[in-house]
Amino acid sequence: MAAADLLTDARAGDEAAFEGLVEPHRRELRVHCYRMLGSLEDAEDLVQETFLRAWRHLGGFEGRSSLRAWLYKIATNACLDALDGRARRVLPPDLRPPAGADADLPPRTDVAWLQPFPDQLLEPADAVVARETIELAFLAALQHLPPAQRAVLILRDVVGWPAKQAAEQLGLSVAAANSNLHRARAALRAQLPADRSDWRPPAPPSEDEQVVVRRYMDALERADLEGIAKLLADDVRASMPPWPIWFQGRDAVLSALAASWDPGRPGYVGRFRTLAVGANRQPAGACYTRMPGDAEYRPFALGVLRIEGGVVAETVSFHDVRLFELFGLPATLPP
Repeated sequence: MAAADLLTDARAGDEAAFEGLVEPHRRELRVHCYRMLGSLEDAEDLVQETFLRAWRHLGGFEGRSSLRAWLYKIATNACLDALDGRARRVLPPDLRPPAGADADLPPRTDVAWLQPFPDQLLEPADAVVARETIELAFLAALQHLPPAQRAVLILRDVVGWPAKQAAEQLGLSVAAANSNLHRARAALRAQLPADRSDWRPPAPPSEDEQVVVRRYMDALERADLEGIAKLLADDVRASMPPWPIWFQGRDAVLSALAASWDPGRPGYVGRFRTLAVGANRQPAGACYTRMPGDAEYRPFALGVLRIEGGVVAETVSFHDVRLFELFGLPATLPP
């Protein structure tokens, strides 16, 4: 059925016609809300809120803009409403300096942690989504921006809308939108790693990078510290939300691993099995652990890697078992 016919039927109260109108936009709206909020779970909720608002106000859609632009406006405003008074989402480096290998702090359940985004939700790759980056470093930097600046930067520099259209979406003058964009760009550059002066999408992992990831995951499964050491950058960063601590430098990371892999230590984490996944268009692995006496491997952490110069430059291991279901991963693995 043509879009115009679907719109006519939807305005007459046909819910199936409305679903036919809005469902093709779900994937990119989910990504848009994720960038705004830093949370996959919240993004899912806000897409539903967007569709509810669109259904309630469909009679007011006059067609002067595209349906897609109208949905983006609703989604952006819904996200801004959700962000009002809410703490920004963070990663451990946002909270404190790097820790020594002997650091021992409890998990922080009072912190809003940034979440990863499953690559499978980007497929089939829509042309708009495919050219936009959702790299973790970019998402973490975005969360430092005030919500209004975050919105205008995403609409202008990520979605690619002209100044007038972005301003209209946000109910701002063009001058005010441009002023917000200028401040947002400067703030974002201050937060990005030194070697990321822009926010172009990273290239898909090369074959060499995929080899590094496979070797890294194999070394994890064998608890092979020497093998891990060969794959880490000198200044590697490692963080493990919801633990607020993070480590910088190969020696600190290896010392922390050695402690967690020692069966005689209280913090022993068991033996690992891994599954390769994709998150934020970066290499990632789901790590399962099996403790002595366990019959199965159980979810442990979902790690997202940044590979640079043939070595692992950063790992973010999300210790949140809910992510395994969100990423469509098995609940357990056999021995």
